[in-house]
Amino acid sequence: MLNAVPTKENILEAEKRIKKFIHRTPILTSESINGISGAKLFFKCENFQKVGAFKFRGATNAILSLPKEELSRGVATHSSGNHAAALSLAAIMNGVPAYIVMPKTAPKIKIDAVKEYGGIITFCEPTLEARETELKKVVEKTGATFVHPYDNYDIIAGQATCAKEIIESVENIDYILAPVGGGGLLSGTALSAKYFGENIKVSAAEPEGADDAFRSLRDGKIYPSTDPNTIADGLLTSLSEKTFEIIENNVEEIITVSDEEIIYAMRMIWERMKIIVEPSSAVTLAAVLKQKTKFADKKIALILSGGNVDLENLPF
Repeated sequence: MLNAVPTKENILEAEKRIKKFIHRTPILTSESINGISGAKLFFKCENFQKVGAFKFRGATNAILSLPKEELSRGVATHSSGNHAAALSLAAIMNGVPAYIVMPKTAPKIKIDAVKEYGGIITFCEPTLEARETELKKVVEKTGATFVHPYDNYDIIAGQATCAKEIIESVENIDYILAPVGGGGLLSGTALSAKYFGENIKVSAAEPEGADDAFRSLRDGKIYPSTDPNTIADGLLTSLSEKTFEIIENNVEEIITVSDEEIIYAMRMIWERMKIIVEPSSAVTLAAVLKQKTKFADKKIALILSGGNVDLENLPF
């Protein structure tokens, strides 16, 4: 288990550890979206990852990094969706139980996924305090190890493998854009750009209605996410000490986008690329479309973080 910011070697070890469990997801392009954006865009499709989200990388690495005796008692977490599903599948693939605390307001598609992957769910009220209180009870009762969704260096090292694959596949990238919620994907992306890339700038995209990471980077201190209001339900959490340190030192900027801009970008991806992405994924394209002048003629990799959408409740 890692106790410090992941090194280049830690990310290489994580990649080797998780290789046989994860998908190396494709990178797609769209000439029509390139024309609209004025940039050369490369979409890293983590919506095609197992459990439909990048989270499976970090969850798998975290589980495989635990000592066997500790792992045998299972793992536990609190999550509104993708991390819960990822940890559940990673656990069952390694023959151990996953105990998941979920807010009762979590999207039905994500609750169903956790059940399908074998997660043992305890529901709670939709507040961080309720999540943490319920999780503490579960851990005391089961002896399971808490695997935080992002405030965990093994998780961050696992998420970093996504950007490493991009850098290996696309030459001379100018920017990599990742969504930011708790910052696990963004911090891992920034580390891979630093270790494996050359002059690659890393930026993030965040909903205006949940802009705590934008304000945190701007002011140099962590602001908690309070009463977030956005359709991007995967980006509602606050940065942690671990992710903030990496982001503050390695991320150029965080661009905020409105829900209307997210919906427009999401619909464009569905219509032009014929692939399903969730709102939290579409923030990266929304950011490029919002700042066309900044990104004009640049080679930009956009991480499409997941594709778990409630088809009964589409925003368009």
